[in-house]
Amino acid sequence: MTSWVATSVALALCITVASAADVWNMEQLEQAKKGKDPVIRVRDIQVPAGRTLDFQGLDGRIIEFHGRVTFGYKEWSGHLIVIKGKNIKVLGMKGHSIDGEGHRWWDNCGGNCGKKKPFMIYTQLQDSVVYGLRIKNTPAWCFAINECNHVHYYNIHIDNRDGHTKGGHNTDGFDVHKSRNIRIYNSRVNNQDDCLAINSGWNIVFENNVCEGGHGIAVAVGGYDVNEAKNILIKNCKVIKNNIGIRVKTLLNGRGIVDGVTFENVELKDISETGIVIIGNYLNSGPRGEPTGGIPIRNLNIKNVRGNVLGNGTNIQINVAPGSPSGWTWNSQVKGGKKNPKCKGTPGNLKDPCNW
Repeated sequence: MTSWVATSVALALCITVASAADVWNMEQLEQAKKGKDPVIRVRDIQVPAGRTLDFQGLDGRIIEFHGRVTFGYKEWSGHLIVIKGKNIKVLGMKGHSIDGEGHRWWDNCGGNCGKKKPFMIYTQLQDSVVYGLRIKNTPAWCFAINECNHVHYYNIHIDNRDGHTKGGHNTDGFDVHKSRNIRIYNSRVNNQDDCLAINSGWNIVFENNVCEGGHGIAVAVGGYDVNEAKNILIKNCKVIKNNIGIRVKTLLNGRGIVDGVTFENVELKDISETGIVIIGNYLNSGPRGEPTGGIPIRNLNIKNVRGNVLGNGTNIQINVAPGSPSGWTWNSQVKGGKKNPKCKGTPGNLKDPCNW
């Protein structure tokens, strides 16, 4: 833990002894936001259907979650929790649970069809800490990290394992967009979509995390108002029983850039489809057609990515527009499954990873 984060959490725990507002319902929350208590303790709130647990206008304050937070059922496309501001500490206290009871929305098609499903938590933060949250059964996407700067998310558990048998889909763990200087670490995600999806951002670190059951760790660029991902580090992570291990995917006919993505010391275990995927022809409905080079992938570093793919899976898939990528380095040991006959578009300085 970096020193400023450790100091922030220590100060938060000290302040909670001093002055805090206990909040048991939405009306008390609005009163607490108008007050001056440095700590807001959320206790066993039942959020009414179609309402947002709204933490805005709380710069410099601490939000603690105690007990069980639940939400009424409604088909809508809003956010169940919104946290915006500067210098905010969000702390999950011992024994708490934020339970979306997602089975009420799950219908095997997530955001693509069927019921309208709300986001779980939207964050737009600066110089802040989100620590220790225990989140269960999100209706669809869990964390939206949007336009954040200098924020640490750590010791967070997202448990959507019930969705494997009850129709969970698009239950992304962390979605990052237009954010800078973000660290996500010492966390665990069990879900039915990307553990991490970086759509755009700069100086993002995803470290010491465990991803189970979903679609792996992805840098997925294209189709948004900003299509740029630079200086991304995914390090010391485990990807267990996902369909994909790690991937960089850029939108077919998209425009933008991916520069400086590093996967270092990533362990893959029992991957069902493909261990490593690098493609330039991504669409939401799946890869299609010949890859385009409008979003070049530069300075990609694969360092000690290792593990196994199950019998009918594929070790490595690379399909990018020839001449668009550059400056790649590659060191992987992915066993099992089957090999592609040839990677397509790999930079000329690199031996074909598909045939190592």
